[in-house]
Amino acid sequence: MRVQPVNQSRRIHVARAAGLVAATVILFSQPGLGRGVHELIQMAGLGLVLTCFVGRMWSILYVGSKKNLELITSGPYSLTRNPLYLFSTLGAAGIGLIHGSIAVALVLGLLSYLIFVITAAKEAEHLKTIFGSRYDSYERCTPMFWPKLSQYTDSPEVVFSPKALKRNFLDGLYFPAAFPAIEAIEQLRAARYLPILITIY
Repeated sequence: MRVQPVNQSRRIHVARAAGLVAATVILFSQPGLGRGVHELIQMAGLGLVLTCFVGRMWSILYVGSKKNLELITSGPYSLTRNPLYLFSTLGAAGIGLIHGSIAVALVLGLLSYLIFVITAAKEAEHLKTIFGSRYDSYERCTPMFWPKLSQYTDSPEVVFSPKALKRNFLDGLYFPAAFPAIEAIEQLRAARYLPILITIY
């Protein structure tokens, strides 16, 4: 029996709901760590967010509009079967760190990880029906999520989809946009335009 493609709308709705809750927490909470530590954590978060954005662009260069049409096993897909999900998880954790809270970063990272791992497992079942033994072999040697750096391989050339690249670029802008947005929230909080309901470390 052919497995139907994964319904991505459910994942998108859950991710948006989680994002709304996270935005509410960030809006009405303040980080409890000292100023110096807070800035270091913010810089680490910005690094994760930029890694997310660049990693997502790198990944989409390889898979582009070829998802479910070709089995891509080179570049980022030689390290992990789901690089887009991996980099998005790093970006979610990075947003928490930009807020200045280790707790928020851990919760956002864990929620993203769980959502993406469940989705990736369902997608793997569908890909097995398309690519058969080729996917089985790929699955055996390539981790589903966390990368195995020692097995990196690349293609001599990559044909990419400008349309898919543009779409991913626009989608990915949400991650770096978090930095100025959170900085603006901090300024509003400092000016007492926003109430502080909770302090989170």
